[in-house]
Amino acid sequence: MLRQVTDGVLVHESEFLQSNTIVVQGRAGVLLVDPGLQDHELVCLASDLSASGRTVVAGFSTHPDWDHLLWHAQLGDAPRHGTARCAAAVQEQLSDPEAKARITGHLAETEVAGQVPLDLYGLITALPAGTARIPWDGPGVRIIEHQAHAPGHAALFVEDRGVLIAGDMLSDVLIPMLDLDGADPIEDYLAALRLLEGVAADVDVVVPGHGSVGGAGQVHERIERDRAYVLALRDGREPGDPRIGPSAKPGWEWVSDVHHGQARGLAARDENALH
Repeated sequence: MLRQVTDGVLVHESEFLQSNTIVVQGRAGVLLVDPGLQDHELVCLASDLSASGRTVVAGFSTHPDWDHLLWHAQLGDAPRHGTARCAAAVQEQLSDPEAKARITGHLAETEVAGQVPLDLYGLITALPAGTARIPWDGPGVRIIEHQAHAPGHAALFVEDRGVLIAGDMLSDVLIPMLDLDGADPIEDYLAALRLLEGVAADVDVVVPGHGSVGGAGQVHERIERDRAYVLALRDGREPGDPRIGPSAKPGWEWVSDVHHGQARGLAARDENALH
């Protein structure tokens, strides 16, 4: 079910990992950001849009993780975009004939096993490197590209609506998840937070890829919480983060395992750098 978060911007929250799909109303149709997740949810999304007379005229994937690269035939054949780096990462994924089988296997032990449609997976077109705005007939949507979390990750800022679509950042339930294959995972993440901080004063609504939608008073708080976590990782300290440990949201206790895995991964990188 679509829920309006501000004039002309609606969100659908998946049953799986509180994954958010964002709909931005334009003049001739809508921009659909990170559509997902289960087949019945995508059908419901398409039906809701159709019933309200909204046609999908453009799509955008914020980054090349599997749950942000989905689509459904009922959404139509609008162009689906990503940054040049994002699209390149997706092409590399799809060059492996076993890529979709691995996703299916990864999901086999989850509650969405067999429910995620992959036939139109990853069919995105690269925007030219350095593209600053979504090319569509609608409100100005600024692309804020960075290298935190995944190659070619982009947040989107819907300027005249004051909406920051954060991708897999600024979540109230997920800690910052670093790209441990990147050249400098810590600095990449801190640099991305500085970019988001640059628009924060104009943000009225922040929509993370997973978790709860936040209001104007929360965007700075979420940036600072993510920064404190990353700095604790950098300094080898245990972060006092409410998203991990005994204060974690019920059902999200596994985020502590993600944290400990990241800490071990960074330690291994440091150890390898010494040899």
